[in-house]
Amino acid sequence: MLDISNKVRIPESNVTIQAIRAQGPGGQNVNKVASAVHLRFDIRASDLPEFYKERLLAMSDHRITRDGVIIIKAQTFRSREKNLEDGMDRLTALIRSAGRPKKKRKATRPSRAARKRRMDSKTKHSRTKALRKKIKY
Repeated sequence: MLDISNKVRIPESNVTIQAIRAQGPGGQNVNKVASAVHLRFDIRASDLPEFYKERLLAMSDHRITRDGVIIIKAQTFRSREKNLEDGMDRLTALIRSAGRPKKKRKATRPSRAARKRRMDSKTKHSRTKALRKKIKY
């Protein structure tokens, strides 16, 4: 079971796990052992509450496909068990981030001094540019 929050838990049967060969250096071992893990989690077919499903599908994350499937490739470690644990942790973190409410933006305005500094720097810049022009007689 993946614990998302106090009330939300996902059975591991919702996650499809596939062992694959890892990329990168590793000598002979990398060609023989499937130590990396592909995790697939179908958002629409899962046991998640509707709130989480809507928020996950609305996210613009490269790990979420158009079909609503989260794909996580874990290949950091040399053992399959550690990679599986790492992938599950990353999946849990992604789902938790969807459940967290976004902060409301507090509208602010630049101070008068900041506006003056900005205008002064623009004026100075335009004067510098003007000095580079050809002189007309």
